[in-house]
Amino acid sequence: MSLLKELITIDDKSEVSVYLQITNLIIHHIRHGRLRKGLKLPGSRELAVMLGINRMTVVAAYQELEAQGWIEMLPKKGTFVKANLPVLSPKQLAGNVADFSLPEQPGFNYDQKRIIPVAFSDFPPTDKLAFNDGFPDVRLAPIEEFTRCMRSLSRLSANKKYLQYGGAQGTLLLRQTLANFLCDTRGLSITADNILITKGSQMGIFIATSVIINPGDEVIVGVPGYRMANLTFQQLGAKLIYVPVDEDGMDINAVEKLCEKKKIRLVYVIPHHHNPTTVTLSPERRMHLLKLATKYRFAIIEDDYDYDFHYSSKPIMPMASYDSKGNVIYIGTLTKTFAPAVRLGFIVAPKEFIQTATYFRKHIDMQGDSLMENAIAELYKDGTIARHIKKSVKLYKERRDHFCDCLQKELTGHISFKVPDGGMSVYTTFLKHDLKIIFPQGV
Repeated sequence: MSLLKELITIDDKSEVSVYLQITNLIIHHIRHGRLRKGLKLPGSRELAVMLGINRMTVVAAYQELEAQGWIEMLPKKGTFVKANLPVLSPKQLAGNVADFSLPEQPGFNYDQKRIIPVAFSDFPPTDKLAFNDGFPDVRLAPIEEFTRCMRSLSRLSANKKYLQYGGAQGTLLLRQTLANFLCDTRGLSITADNILITKGSQMGIFIATSVIINPGDEVIVGVPGYRMANLTFQQLGAKLIYVPVDEDGMDINAVEKLCEKKKIRLVYVIPHHHNPTTVTLSPERRMHLLKLATKYRFAIIEDDYDYDFHYSSKPIMPMASYDSKGNVIYIGTLTKTFAPAVRLGFIVAPKEFIQTATYFRKHIDMQGDSLMENAIAELYKDGTIARHIKKSVKLYKERRDHFCDCLQKELTGHISFKVPDGGMSVYTTFLKHDLKIIFPQGV
């Protein structure tokens, strides 16, 4: 079968895997009659020697060809091009029928206006300067350690169960590991039963709010505030009440006055590096808010999305660590720590609330990615995440200082800003409305 050697040319620079190149080329030559029906093909070992590649690559190509119906492998006889090949082209429909295409509008009625639109975004370009809400640099993520851990776990026969449906609350290994981590670093007195694993903090906000509020309930948020959380509350039918945010965080005196007049169901607060102002809620205001929650029996969603990234001094402990009445729902994310594509977050709350939230989560998402969850747990246990955080904090601090120096040198008199104590954002106020910023070509 020297003919096959001439027909199959492997491109080492192609992004297509070698076994798929072989598969596609054999199909191509069968289609064009160069490899006839019933032709006996060389064995996998023989073809591998011909092409100078690993035998298992040829085995994979033959298995793919057999699965698609192009060849058949007969025991003790060999591998043959099938006599009855797959349909090579669709049959012409009877009559003069136009090509089918899906219409833009559905053929059924639905409440389009009920869904609050959210702007779509694509993957950012890698060769241009990007402005965002403070996303982590994915180039720093320990991807090699992560993928190696995923491969190692997937090979163990004991972990095959994680390829099936499991618990919606998250794997026990990750919840136990995370409970220990949050206890050691943030003073949370919790167990695995107090944690629900989610796909990012946004999912955590949605699940927690869905369990707490009914349409028409009043929810207090800061202004300026986190737009995506506000959209979630509105989508669920909440009536938003806006409270100012100053240099010490949300105005809790204003919250108290509202509680005296209205039935507040929920207060959403970002005490640590408030989005977008980056300010920190003062200890006095934190304790005041906890007392109000106890008195007026409202829930507090404490969104702590980037606790690990603090540069100046040790961050203030979360409100959840001082909550003895069970009023705080503590939400965090591993996305900022690792990479946005690793969709892992968590909800920390009293056990009974977590059980109810888990039931709700199962309605919208049967479970998370069990293998990924366990891989992340292993990276916490072996110290990989701790080392990554330490390295990242040092680098982000250098970048913060450099960026703030550039703002100070280039835009003095045009903007006002305070160097943030942590996080990945700088909140800037433009002093002149007619200011135009011109970026270099290509940026």
